[in-house]
Amino acid sequence: MSTLIPFAGLSPVPWKNGGGSTTEIAIAPPDAGFDEFEWRVSLATIAADGPFSQFPGVDRTLVLVEGHGVTLDFEDGERVLVCEDDPLAAFPGEPRVDAKLNRGATTDFNVMTRRERCHHEFGRRALAGTSTFAPRGDITVLFLAQGDSLTVASDAERIGMVRFDALVFDGDALWTLEAVQAEIFIVDIFYE
Repeated sequence: MSTLIPFAGLSPVPWKNGGGSTTEIAIAPPDAGFDEFEWRVSLATIAADGPFSQFPGVDRTLVLVEGHGVTLDFEDGERVLVCEDDPLAAFPGEPRVDAKLNRGATTDFNVMTRRERCHHEFGRRALAGTSTFAPRGDITVLFLAQGDSLTVASDAERIGMVRFDALVFDGDALWTLEAVQAEIFIVDIFYE
């Protein structure tokens, strides 16, 4: 079975620390708060320099979708540049992280999993034409990061997506993906 999550029907909310906004795409369990989720997928806008919210016990992946990127300064002195050439950062939610924008606001895709319950693997895939797709996780989220539209079909379903829509899979059917040109993000979530 699969569930389409149209981005047009979602609304942004303030970050846990109030320093930005996030649009929740999918979360488990449904209606969980920032301190109770097992996993969470969202799209965030960083409009100003400042600290990230801390999430003890959570592993995070942040991926640049739009903008010139951000520099992440960790409390241990590590510095990570998230930009078009290197758009991904994976890090634990415990340390203090300060974000400094690189020439303007960014839009970022975020995955968070509570490590005592589950873990995630992140992948990106460029599409042009028709290809096949098989979800690997206990739960798999497919997100249309770039491209105007994507058709996702199995023997039982045919689903149309537009940019920033997501599809949550909880089965292992083989799917056909069709797009003129697109980039998808794939999040496989595995329960411990």
